[in-house]
Amino acid sequence: MRRFVYLWMWLIVTGVSAQIPRDTIFNFPPDSSVFIRTKGPMPYLNYGLGEDRLGGAKMGTIDSLILLKVTGQYKNLYRVRLTPHLSAWIPQNLTKRDTLVKLPLQYLTGSWKVWGEGHFDYVSIPLPDRLAYRSWQEVNPSKIVVDIFGATTNTNWITQLRSVKEIKSVDYEQVADEQLRITICLRHSQHWGYRVGYEGRRLVIAVKHQPEKLKLKTLTIAIDAGHGGTNLGARGVRSKQWEKDLNLSIALHLQRELERKGVKVLMSRVSDTLFNNNDRVLRFRTQKPDLLVSIHNNAAGDTTKTRGTSTYYKHLGYRSLSQTILKRLLDMELAEYGNVGRFNFALNSPTEYPNVLVEGAFMSHPADEALLINDDFRKKMAKQIRRGIEDWLKKIRKGQDFE
Repeated sequence: MRRFVYLWMWLIVTGVSAQIPRDTIFNFPPDSSVFIRTKGPMPYLNYGLGEDRLGGAKMGTIDSLILLKVTGQYKNLYRVRLTPHLSAWIPQNLTKRDTLVKLPLQYLTGSWKVWGEGHFDYVSIPLPDRLAYRSWQEVNPSKIVVDIFGATTNTNWITQLRSVKEIKSVDYEQVADEQLRITICLRHSQHWGYRVGYEGRRLVIAVKHQPEKLKLKTLTIAIDAGHGGTNLGARGVRSKQWEKDLNLSIALHLQRELERKGVKVLMSRVSDTLFNNNDRVLRFRTQKPDLLVSIHNNAAGDTTKTRGTSTYYKHLGYRSLSQTILKRLLDMELAEYGNVGRFNFALNSPTEYPNVLVEGAFMSHPADEALLINDDFRKKMAKQIRRGIEDWLKKIRKGQDFE
């Protein structure tokens, strides 16, 4: 039996992973030492092996060159150890082998620095290597929480400078072996974005300041027209029009609506061109908008009952934006399909800025489709989205609660 295990280990180490049965989880021996590092601009971790049209449920996007220990394999996925009691899965093509790892007794943190500069506050945490992490938002009160996997605290002071504007306080807790939790309390109730990544071996959390003037004309807003080119999207059940064209029409109407109000607008596309979703996310990451609206229209197998408008968010701190836009869209006497959270869509994945996916109506429902193919209706939809953003800003200014 031992020779059998070593044979499988040899196959993995030498890269002959195709020999592993494709429908079997292959568990590495407990004492194996197979290490990988993430690569590429957007590696990510999944919670499990589940799949649907949006992919597996993601734990989150992480940085490149992060060290991970492999404990198993299934098809083209590696299982990696995060803590003694938590694992994740990562596609093999987002990793590369590291055969030169020298493991310390513990990955100890140093002392931290917190400061503000430009439009961001920063938390800098020194580490011996690039370790995996996950993050999430909390509301009421607003917080950013980051878990660093594999880390053990040796932080004996946290220096916070008066230059910070958005961070109220920073603290940590060793919640479990090899799981260090950082909690960042914010001054404002609305989340405006953050990014987690490494500068060398320092984990840096950049927290965006709330804009000084919460007026539409002071913002930079990104608009994403879904699909395009050979990525056609849904097709109208009667008109046979493609979703990509209706999405672009609504997006261009929204662009004009916002520009008339003095907004600086960033567009993912302004013509029938093909860009994959990762390229869109990476472009907006460099352009740093204040918020993003992605425009799509829906479809279902049922053409008689399923209809209506809906908005989608992934991160809890951005739900409020999706709520106010949905409320305005429902003023158009569209049926309500709902406000959908934890949505695993690429354009909802960034934490760097508030974002919302709008699914205008169902192209598969004849009544909804009849509305969508009318350009006056598409203009009105764009106007309602703009009004929804204005409602959102107004509520933030007044400190009102969202529904």
